[in-house]
Amino acid sequence: MGRIGLALTLAGTALLSACADVPVACPAIGHIAAVSLTVTADYADQVGSLRLKACQDGACTEKDLMLNPGAVTSDERCTPDGVCSATSSPDGTLQGFVELPTLSESPMEVTVTGTSKAGVALPVRTVSFTPRGAYPYGEQCGRFISAGVVLAADGLRPSP
Repeated sequence: MGRIGLALTLAGTALLSACADVPVACPAIGHIAAVSLTVTADYADQVGSLRLKACQDGACTEKDLMLNPGAVTSDERCTPDGVCSATSSPDGTLQGFVELPTLSESPMEVTVTGTSKAGVALPVRTVSFTPRGAYPYGEQCGRFISAGVVLAADGLRPSP
């Protein structure tokens, strides 16, 4: 077979393999139906405890939040062979979540109540928004719906 024949054979093989259904691996990451909450760094020192109530499609779930320190992740470096590292540093926020029986892309109302570290009631905050659906790993891996809110001294808002 000459060079032209070999080139045509290789090109045809490449085209055929590009058209074949090649299985794509999806990450084995569990996804729970939940509403996440982030307390901003400038308000976190005023918060002692919080309770979150989430209502969607006629059903409500209300629970106390377990608040944990938030953090930011920074890329460190990658080696020539593709091994990368990162570090995590506290960012002053507090984070928590409430697991829900189900989560859809229909409107949701979230109310947050709580007390300060001194035991004084914090203002009741309520926000309505629509959770977002996305395909972070491609459509072949399924749609993930997320719902989150941010609590600051001036109120409650949906996560960006």
